[in-house]
Amino acid sequence: MAIDVIVIGSGIGGLVTATQLAAKGAKVLVLERYLIPGGSAGYFERQGYRFDVGASMIFGLGQNGTTNLLTRALSAVSVSQEAIADPVQIHYHLPAGLDLKVDRVYEKFLQNLIAHFPHEEQGIRRFYDKCQKVFKCLNSMDLLSLEEPRYLLRVFFQHPLVCLGLVKYLPQNAGDVARRYIKDRQLLKFIDIECYCWSVVPSDMTPMINAGMVFSDRHYGGVNYPKGGVGQIAQRLVEGLEKAGSKIQYQARVTKILIEQGKAVGVQLANGKVYRGKRIVSNATRWDTFEQLIPAGRMPLNEKNWQQNYQKSPSFLSLHMGVKESVLPAGTECHHILLEDWEKMTAAEGTVFVSIPTLLDPDLAPNRYHIIHCFTPHWIDDWLELSASEYEAKKEEAAWRIIDRLEKIFPGLDAGLDYLEVGTPRTHRRFLGREDGTYGPIPRRKLRGLLKMPFNRTAIPGLYCVGDSTFPGQGLNAVAFSGFACAHRIAVDLGF
Repeated sequence: MAIDVIVIGSGIGGLVTATQLAAKGAKVLVLERYLIPGGSAGYFERQGYRFDVGASMIFGLGQNGTTNLLTRALSAVSVSQEAIADPVQIHYHLPAGLDLKVDRVYEKFLQNLIAHFPHEEQGIRRFYDKCQKVFKCLNSMDLLSLEEPRYLLRVFFQHPLVCLGLVKYLPQNAGDVARRYIKDRQLLKFIDIECYCWSVVPSDMTPMINAGMVFSDRHYGGVNYPKGGVGQIAQRLVEGLEKAGSKIQYQARVTKILIEQGKAVGVQLANGKVYRGKRIVSNATRWDTFEQLIPAGRMPLNEKNWQQNYQKSPSFLSLHMGVKESVLPAGTECHHILLEDWEKMTAAEGTVFVSIPTLLDPDLAPNRYHIIHCFTPHWIDDWLELSASEYEAKKEEAAWRIIDRLEKIFPGLDAGLDYLEVGTPRTHRRFLGREDGTYGPIPRRKLRGLLKMPFNRTAIPGLYCVGDSTFPGQGLNAVAFSGFACAHRIAVDLGF
């Protein structure tokens, strides 16, 4: 087929771009280096367990409004995904006995938090109400490309007050807004970890637009787990892509973006095969795109500037465990965050994130067993230049340090362990094709909200980027937004 658009990588951002364009009649070819789609939203199976590669706290699978981007992406190509509602988003286990559940019901969550900080009731309500205000603005309009002038004009005429509200918050960070209303240092630390658990930076460096989205959508569309595991979202999108007449090719590792007369015109695979298309979309990280796939010396100036504003976030040490059901006390929540010392929140092994998806979907594990997936930040530098035996020993030591800490929440975890697989930043780099296994970009210093985050077009004509290093950043629903925006911009450019 004559190819309109080539998409490098089948992460959720790449697949949403591809399916949106295919739904409009474009011929799209997705090239995926691995055996299955999804990238960080993929899965793997071991001894009767189906493990999610990344987190299982999924936004965007709700049914109402415009911010349920995963639901909308699936329906655009006539597929759907059954989802299971999670009644509590996170159970926090924090320093000084701050044990708190983020209930799906907004008022219930506020009451839980106020119970710990009764003197800050007014500040708590004001801050989270501001987040709700940002979310209501986003949720009242179609989320498409902010690079498309006619779309911006249309949205402004339809929702002038909404647009002005969003413009006001675009240069702001969540921490600045929180400090206007809240003085208690412990409570401000809580706002920090509320941001850190998805943005990997404290509230001072987390854009208010993103915070408004996450802190409000969990009470609106809610956190919903895809039946069969997170990997099902990518599988369904591929099904829809192929139904719409486009293609995905696996074990197709792109090693070069072809540039002729200054314009991106195609790609070359590791096996030498060349594909040409009218537009090229990279769902690789910006580091991989502009340092590996583009010919040396061709990095545009604005990409060098971007790298001065953003750096690679850490990767993760991941523990995928199968455990006996007796390990989990009755009433255990699906998602937990464990931190014993505020000073170590952003350090390697400081914060531990836990997902137990079998509490929502028991079919992911053998009968009478559960999956516990936990991960904690780690940098790749600590895992380089090790012999095979040193690497295995280091993995085991790190895993048991984490398991010892989890014993406080789940007594008997060690004794009830049936299966354990440990992944390091090297594992993430190898299987996800992400430089240093990074989770994504984080600001090098405090920036003005989202103003410095690039959109989908690049300085190289014909080449676009999609995913977590484009506006609005990290998270499954955020990269779906970037996919909608990228597809909209390309559809306008190609006249679809």
